[in-house]
Amino acid sequence: MTQAETIVHTNEPGKVIPILEQELEDFETEATRFLRGEWDETQFIGFRLKQGVYGQRQPNVQMIRVKLPFGGVTPDQMDAFAEVAERFAPLRKGHITTRQNIQYHHVPLLKAAEALKVMGRTGLSTREACGNTVRNVTGDPWAGVNATEPFDPTPYASAFARRWVRNPLTQLLPRKFKVAFTANDDDVAITGLHDLGFIPRIQDGQKGFKVVVGGGLSIMPRNAPVLTEFVSVDEYLRLSEAVLRIFEKADELRKNRAKARIKFLVDRVGIEEFRRMVDEELQGDWAKEGDFKPDRLLLVDDEEATAPERRANYEQPNGDMAEFSLFVQSNVQAQRQQGFSTVEIKVPRGDLSPEQFRGLANIMREYCGGRARTSVQQNLVLRWVRDESLYEVWRRLKDLNLASPGAHTITDVVSCPGTDSCKLGITSSMGLNRAIEERLHSLDITDPLTKQIHVKMSGCPNSCGQHHIASIGFHGAVIKVNGYEMPAYHVFIGGEYEGGEMRLATQLKARLPAKRGPDAVERFVSLYERDRDEGETFTQFFDRVGKDPFLAAIEDLVIPGEFSEDNESMFIDWGKSELFQMVRGEGECAV
Repeated sequence: MTQAETIVHTNEPGKVIPILEQELEDFETEATRFLRGEWDETQFIGFRLKQGVYGQRQPNVQMIRVKLPFGGVTPDQMDAFAEVAERFAPLRKGHITTRQNIQYHHVPLLKAAEALKVMGRTGLSTREACGNTVRNVTGDPWAGVNATEPFDPTPYASAFARRWVRNPLTQLLPRKFKVAFTANDDDVAITGLHDLGFIPRIQDGQKGFKVVVGGGLSIMPRNAPVLTEFVSVDEYLRLSEAVLRIFEKADELRKNRAKARIKFLVDRVGIEEFRRMVDEELQGDWAKEGDFKPDRLLLVDDEEATAPERRANYEQPNGDMAEFSLFVQSNVQAQRQQGFSTVEIKVPRGDLSPEQFRGLANIMREYCGGRARTSVQQNLVLRWVRDESLYEVWRRLKDLNLASPGAHTITDVVSCPGTDSCKLGITSSMGLNRAIEERLHSLDITDPLTKQIHVKMSGCPNSCGQHHIASIGFHGAVIKVNGYEMPAYHVFIGGEYEGGEMRLATQLKARLPAKRGPDAVERFVSLYERDRDEGETFTQFFDRVGKDPFLAAIEDLVIPGEFSEDNESMFIDWGKSELFQMVRGEGECAV
């Protein structure tokens, strides 16, 4: 019996992945050995990645990635995030990623060991958040409170995460393996861009999942095809193991780490052949002998039992009704449980300060029964908020500077960290995010259809900012001008991921200087508002008119101009003060 099989799992909220104190002690010991020169760096990197500690482009500091299965987080964990941001992160912030993790940057190695202990005390795990493993299992932050879900997939997402963490089969896969559980056919978790995705189904009265496999962005973006229309909840772990066994044995994938994701195998053999391979794998002795029912791994958590009781009195709007109503309209959704709502908090660039972490923890305790989840939009969703308390919650969020309306609308811009920390980053995607967000706010957009546009950017082609599925997307590039380098972006138009329809954006044949990104977005918006048909969405408009009008709209913007004193700022990236120079290291995703 393996270590993973002997661990006892609890139903305590937020404690999906068990914390093993010995692992944390070992990390501190081995980090000290490495700093003394007693470890080969290549070997130590693999050890470090298993504990979610990742190298940065800046020397001698680390990124720490904390797993939040399906985005679930408790107030005590939010307090721990605050402590880590305050004590160990020089920039005093934590960052919500597009995979619902929390990341910290610029942390010295030995400080990272101490930070892991601080978080571990509240059940926060970084185990296998990096490396060639099963990464954070993501999910729909509205699962369990959504009126249209066949059933709540949360317990099964938890069981999946527990099954594969520390599992011998998944410690050295050809590459990383990403999994998502969504709640219904709206597919908020965007299963189509995952290696394995689960969409709830009920068939003949039995719970199960539609399963998709082989999706992904980055190199060769693909929408995951359907592996099976239905697998029961008693069999989904067995089916998953068959897929992972095929992936683990695919030695041809190990020859080129840039093409080592399972999507390349599925694409090469085709989905029909891959289904046959899965069926064949399921005939193995392992499939007949193992215990694959998820019962002992399920996180059974009755959230409704801890929902806030109704108080006798609540604060009422006083002269700020219009502002509050706008927030409710854009950020609040009714739960299927009568009298309760969710509140989506728009978190600019996914960054939270220690004060904001602590303030949110207190709001969660007082108004949410301690329940919240991060989202793939880099936001935080408060759950179980009594309708009567929405105004008080809004006021508390205003005190934290987190009460902006427009969650998941055009001003809710998404980006990866880019050159702020990532070795693979080409450009400052976070800087461009800030500039575009400011421009969009200045436009004071009120049109409902325009608000549905989504803007995303990545600092390189790897699509951590998910630019491939944006209405308007960018990924970092460089333009060379007479011996000088200019930060730039490739431009993508017409992606989509809402309503269960994931489609990939079309790349324009243009490289746009980074400093003109806000101008380009403003022109694309103006083009759409001016020329669209009545009721036509941005994607429908793009399908009708094609690429040419968008290229024409930025024709003058893509001309970089010569390097000169007047044009020097074009050669300096957003948020930087020195002339741009592309410096790109080797990432550790496949080490």
